[in-house]
Amino acid sequence: MKALVMSLVAAGSLALATQANAIDDAGAKALLQKSGCLACHAVEQKVLGPSYKDVAAKYKGKNMEEKLIAKVKAGGSGVWGPIPMPPNSPQVKDEDIKTLVHWILSL
Repeated sequence: MKALVMSLVAAGSLALATQANAIDDAGAKALLQKSGCLACHAVEQKVLGPSYKDVAAKYKGKNMEEKLIAKVKAGGSGVWGPIPMPPNSPQVKDEDIKTLVHWILSL
């Protein structure tokens, strides 16, 4: 019985951890707007930077979430063209960056 209870607690904790990074489309778009990301990116088409669907397609099946979080925080250039992406930290919270990258890769 104790093993069953522990298993249920572990499963519940895992589900809550997964939900912590989950965000719906409306919530993601609001967070993208608040963070200023939509000035250079859009979900479906290239603006100054790549579309989020292009990013998701490029990294599909690859374990890139942590590297992309670091890239969004620090900024960078050269991967998608010559226009640099400015750093987004500290003005965008780390938790928000992680949530957005997770959402983008889910597209």
